[in-house]
Amino acid sequence: MLKQALEESSMLKKLFSGLLGGGDPSDKSPQKEREPVEYKGFLIVPDPQEAGGQHRVSGWIRKPVDGGEMRERRFERSDVVPGEDACVELTIAKSQRYIDDIGEGMFEQEH
Repeated sequence: MLKQALEESSMLKKLFSGLLGGGDPSDKSPQKEREPVEYKGFLIVPDPQEAGGQHRVSGWIRKPVDGGEMRERRFERSDVVPGEDACVELTIAKSQRYIDDIGEGMFEQEH
């Protein structure tokens, strides 16, 4: 069920992105979403952002809910690290702590 919900969410994002003109048409190699890391029923999807030769901690925390829908919270932190792999590791660690501290309450907070 978790994998199916994730696949459906990814397909919907691609559809809406295409309909709304998302993405740069000159970009020949669209960035592929990283494989999610499951943690306590949540899915952590790291999405390191280029930041002046370093990588900024950012990504999504998702949670499948009844009916096949997916709740999602986007985050971007001020933390930057020199390597992309190190950034992914830090993103996962910080996301796990956030899940431990806030849990499903993260979806009720204002962005």
